Amino acid sequence: GRGAAAARALAERFAAHTSGTGRAVRLDGARLLTERAAHLGLRRRGGVSAGGACRLLPTADGWAAVSCARPDDPALLGALACAEVGDDPWPAVTAWLREHTGAELAERAGLLGVAAGPVVRAPAPPPPPVPLEPRPLEGALVVDFSALWAGPLCAHLLGLAGARVVKVEVPGRPDGARRGDPGFYRLLHAGHRSVALDPGAGEGRRALAALVAAADIVIEASRPRALARFGLDAGAAVAAGTSWVSITAYGRAADRVGFGDDVAAAAGLVCRDPSGAPLFCGDAIADPLTGLTAAVLASTAPPGGGGVLWDVAMARVVASTLDPGDAPVPSPAAVPDGRGGWSVETADGPAPVVLPARREPPAGGSGEAPEMGADTAEVLRGLGIAVP
Repeated sequence: GRGAAAARALAERFAAHTSGTGRAVRLDGARLLTERAAHLGLRRRGGVSAGGACRLLPTADGWAAVSCARPDDPALLGALACAEVGDDPWPAVTAWLREHTGAELAERAGLLGVAAGPVVRAPAPPPPPVPLEPRPLEGALVVDFSALWAGPLCAHLLGLAGARVVKVEVPGRPDGARRGDPGFYRLLHAGHRSVALDPGAGEGRRALAALVAAADIVIEASRPRALARFGLDAGAAVAAGTSWVSITAYGRAADRVGFGDDVAAAAGLVCRDPSGAPLFCGDAIADPLTGLTAAVLASTAPPGGGGVLWDVAMARVVASTLDPGDAPVPSPAAVPDGRGGWSVETADGPAPVVLPARREPPAGGSGEAPEMGADTAEVLRGLGIAVP
C-alpha cells in the first residue's frame, strides 16, 4: 500500500543524497518495513499488532489504537479505565472505550502518558521551508540517544553512509531493544560505539555536554523536558552548527507518547476488513517510516550549512504517506496456495504472500553490537573529553 510506496521513495532519496557525498547507500525500502518481523518471526494478526502489544478497539464514536508495551502500562491503563485490572487490562479498557469517545481517550491518554489514540486521518505535514542540499557524512560524528527502532534505524543508515556513530545510554536504563531479538539489535548497532554516562552526576553531565558539543548530528527520541533534566539544550546545539534530529510520537510541542503500532493506526494507516473494522497493516510501521525519513533529513543541510532542528513527528510522517482522498484499503484474505505457502486474490489473479526477509549487517565491518558502555573511556579520550 501507500506505506510501502513511501518507503521506496524515501530509500531512493537517501541513496541520492549519499551518492552525492561519496558513499551511496541503496536499500529496498519496502522490505525495510518488515525486517523486524523477519527477525522475530511475526505474522499478521488482524486487530492485534504483529508484536502483540497493541490492539484496535471500538470506541463510542469510532475506533482506537491502544498499546500495552511497558511494565507500568497495565496499571496506567487501569487508571485510564478507572478499574483494578491486575496484569490484564484489556477487558476493562475495552468496556471503557465503548462508552467514551476518541477525543476523551486522547485527553486521558495524554494526562496519563498512555500510548493510545483514536484512529483518524492526521493532517499531512508541510514541505521543508527551505531547499535542502546533501551534506557530507563520511567521518561525521553522530551521537545517538534514541532507543528501540526509529532513531537507531536513522543512526544505522547514517553509519552505512560513513558516519561514526556513538550510542549513548544511561547506566541502569539500557535501550529496551537490548532485551529483544539479538539479531535485529545487532543489525541496527553493529560497528557503532557504546558510551554509558550518568547525567545526574556532575562529571557525567559535563562529559555528556562535551560529547554533544563535538557531534555533527544528534539523534534523540525524548520529550524536551526530559532532555532539559539532563542539561541538554537543542536550541544551543543548533545555534553552534549541529544538526539535531528530534523524534517524537506527535511532535516536540505535544506532550504525548506513542509507539510504532498505535501511532501508525491513530494517524490513519490501517486496512479494513469487510465489516469496516480496522486492521494493522504492518509491524510498528511508523518506526521504519520515521527512521528512513529522519535519515533523509539528517543527510541534508540548509544552503550554506549551519545547524538545523528536525522536529520529526511519527504521526506526521505516517500522514505524509497517505493521499487525502484515499479510502482505507480492504485487506484481502490470505488462503493456502496448495504448495505450502499463501496467496491473496487481486484484480490480476492470485498473488503470493511474500514472507518478511532478514537483512544482515554489511560485510567488511564489525558484525557485533557493543555491550552497553564498552567504549566509554576510549570514545571520550579520543574526543579530548575527561573520563568521569
